[in-house]
Amino acid sequence: MSPAPIAGPSLRFDAVSLTLGRTDILRQVNLRVQAGTVHALIGPNGAGKSSLVKTLLGQTPHRGTLTLDWPGKQPGIIGYVPQALEFDRGLPMTVDDFMAAMCQLRPAFLGLSRSQGPAIGQALAAVGMLDKRGRRMGALSGGERQRVLLAQGLVPEPDLVVLDEPMAALDEAGARVFEALLARWRARGVTVLWVEHDLQAVRRLADRVTGLNRQVLCDGAPAEVLSGERLLELFSHAGAQGGQAAGAGGQPAALSGSAA
Repeated sequence: MSPAPIAGPSLRFDAVSLTLGRTDILRQVNLRVQAGTVHALIGPNGAGKSSLVKTLLGQTPHRGTLTLDWPGKQPGIIGYVPQALEFDRGLPMTVDDFMAAMCQLRPAFLGLSRSQGPAIGQALAAVGMLDKRGRRMGALSGGERQRVLLAQGLVPEPDLVVLDEPMAALDEAGARVFEALLARWRARGVTVLWVEHDLQAVRRLADRVTGLNRQVLCDGAPAEVLSGERLLELFSHAGAQGGQAAGAGGQPAALSGSAA
């Protein structure tokens, strides 16, 4: 079988630092993510993993350089799946309403557009939520809402997927859905940057793993990084101590394309 064509970009973080107030959130982060791979970020709470994701998405000012090298030099589509969805559970917002608001330019109160309707239906089917598209978001379980978040990351079909703890609320069936999505992205040559706390899932599913605690402490194959010695170092490291990072400023270089 011939290897899948690469659809996603390679990522390069060079000396990326972030300081909020007098607190170093990230210190001189140097990281390479190979195009078309599933690259996991692990580390303790407060290690700066979500901040690094927000830096990639252009949501947080930083110091240093962040480069996306797209195949063919044409920027592609970026899909983002947050850890959780915060909203008023009493809102009369259905799954279709949410997908319309997130995935199309047409106002959600006008319903699904003809151009995006089929793609939204396919995305909901891919995560096992097609039969619940008329349900209120507030009536869904946490795992079901997380599946809807995964679905919105599929419209339009992404070339780079950024995942911030997508398995946090998933049950066993949802975890199988997530694994199927990873296999789908890998087959298309999509680049996946995946923040995750489930180390067993990372061991099974990631191509490469980076251990982050405000700075990169380890990076390599899952079997190497997820050894007992490396994990002890990563989760006991005093990441808040050490020198001050350089001041914040600038925006990600070469970050362009549409956010899904």
